[in-house]
Amino acid sequence: MHAAIGFRVHSGWAALTVVALDEGLPRVLWRERPRLVETFTFEFRQPYHTAERATIEEAREIVLRARGEAARLAREAIGKVEAGVQAQGYELRCCGLLLASGKPLPSLERILASHALIHTADGELFRDALLEASADCGLVTFTLKESELFATASRELGPHPEEIQRRVAGLGSVLGPPWAQDEKRATLVAWLALVRENVNAAAN
Repeated sequence: MHAAIGFRVHSGWAALTVVALDEGLPRVLWRERPRLVETFTFEFRQPYHTAERATIEEAREIVLRARGEAARLAREAIGKVEAGVQAQGYELRCCGLLLASGKPLPSLERILASHALIHTADGELFRDALLEASADCGLVTFTLKESELFATASRELGPHPEEIQRRVAGLGSVLGPPWAQDEKRATLVAWLALVRENVNAAAN
């Protein structure tokens, strides 16, 4: 039986859920909020904000160090989850991850010259770390702009967006808190990733 991992990412941490399908409907096998920095302070959770106050050489080191640490912690988190769902009899096959704008970022110098880009870059660093770690763990990766999540889900899963939201929200009544927007949206992108992977597997 196959499962998918879903991520909704913040600076320094992510909401993570793992979903399997039971007669076409999602069942949550796992959830947690792994940290992607060793030291959970503003300095490390917001590496581009920290780099803004440094020389360009120091800024590059700050960003590279943050990327390496985030990728390592992401691999550890995914490995832990993979072992946990295997113990439940499932194989983790793919991941879904929500994007912000999805636009490519410019050079480090241009990022540090724009406060808006600094905010964007902080989030993108941790998204990239999770995508890299997922690929390293052999997972098929699926990304989707968050602004397109419910329209895509309605198109590919069938029900209207309101019905999809009710179904995902209802999973929390079984699981209990926390079941916030983070977990709901991570679950929905994992559901989409798993449906796509199952369709691809059936076609091959």
